[in-house]
Amino acid sequence: MKHCWILAGALALAGCQNMDAVAPWVDVGNQVARNAGYDTDSRLATGIKETLYTSTDRASARLSQAGAFHLRLPPAARPVAESLRQFGFGSYVDQLETAMNRGAEQAVAEAAPVFKQAITGMTVNDALGIIRGGDTAATDYFRGQTEATLRRRYQPIVEVNLRRTGFYDQYKSMLAVYDKLPIANKPDMHLERYIIDSSMATLFSRIGEEEALIRKDPVARGSILIGQVFGAAQGQ
Repeated sequence: MKHCWILAGALALAGCQNMDAVAPWVDVGNQVARNAGYDTDSRLATGIKETLYTSTDRASARLSQAGAFHLRLPPAARPVAESLRQFGFGSYVDQLETAMNRGAEQAVAEAAPVFKQAITGMTVNDALGIIRGGDTAATDYFRGQTEATLRRRYQPIVEVNLRRTGFYDQYKSMLAVYDKLPIANKPDMHLERYIIDSSMATLFSRIGEEEALIRKDPVARGSILIGQVFGAAQGQ
């Protein structure tokens, strides 16, 4: 009856490509395996959690390295930055952009414990929903579970790095005045928000890339268990 479980895993992989037609057979295969004494749902959930551990660890490790980010000032601020460079104040722009990138890298390192907590709290039903989803279903679920917490953690890290430039307080004072100006359709000049949005978009994009690679070649990119979950176990 071991092959009943393997069938369920194979159908789960096929479901990523044509889930509407295959989903009923996934449920049938799971039920057969459960009747035979195999806790298929729990094993699938374990495989999905391992996929998330692997993809988030890889993404976080790469993006927390120095030089991983290449952020520039927000588009709305770039004309000002170019003017500063023309008048010999380019070093201030460089300091600010360096602080932005170091802050993004350090903030990503804070994501690991948040990710692990979210994975630990994942239910079997959550995992089965991911199995039935698209190529980045795990990443999409994950973002919904962690984004608010990550934003709270990122804020002080980004602020500390910006303060190191020595003119953070002046920038905040200028921003307070700017926000009160009666100008329609004002560009967003909030630097912290821009850094957090940009770094989080990059982080979840990288996690999604890792997930897609794992789904494509689960054994080579993940593990035997992940390979079994996605119907690609070796030696079967």
